[in-house]
Amino acid sequence: MSALLQVENIEVYYGAIKALKGVSFEVNKGEIVSLIGANGAGKTTVLHTITGLLHSKNGKIIYDGKDITKTPAHKIVSMGMAHVPERRRIFQQLTVLENIKMGAYTRKDKKEIEESLEAVYKSFPRLKEREKQIAGTLSGGEQQMLAMGRALMSKPEIILMDEPSMGLSPLLVSEIFEIIKTINENGTTVLLVEQNAKKALSIADRAYVLETGNVVLSGNGSDLLNDESVKKAYLSE
Repeated sequence: MSALLQVENIEVYYGAIKALKGVSFEVNKGEIVSLIGANGAGKTTVLHTITGLLHSKNGKIIYDGKDITKTPAHKIVSMGMAHVPERRRIFQQLTVLENIKMGAYTRKDKKEIEESLEAVYKSFPRLKEREKQIAGTLSGGEQQMLAMGRALMSKPEIILMDEPSMGLSPLLVSEIFEIIKTINENGTTVLLVEQNAKKALSIADRAYVLETGNVVLSGNGSDLLNDESVKKAYLSE
């Protein structure tokens, strides 16, 4: 397996505070890799640094063989990386369909865009039913599906997801995780940041545990799911 994404020793500061203290990990093509950790561990900061929204003081980020450490965020999207941000960040005033189409803004071929739209509707039939509805009136779970569908419209090679289960009922959480698995089975590599460690590890090929800006543990998802220290810290019900 070849590494699609390599994060090497990145250090990120918020003012004088060092949020990431030399984080390194990799995501191979075709994998689901989960980053787990408590609130404030630096998980979202990692995603923002990869997608160019924040900049690393040291270290580098290699994506598909190219150094993207200093590449601006809008260019990274057109290179085949999509980001489903925390709290969805959908366009509340636009319709479902308008939101989805926003995801294809880097693409030109109308026929291919239509094909992608059909694929999104196949994955999320509920979005098709509600395509004319104003996005802000959707339920939390539907808004999460919309954010994922929008990201898929850029035809990404890798999709970065930040806390997709946040604020959802247990039933919807299970549904969202099934969808993530399907997205991966359809050929998209997934980097998943998630507070629901149990769910995240249960679908991950591999995972990394972040604590206060450091990677403290890594391994196969199933191994970490059964690791005593992980159970104690993150899996106690």
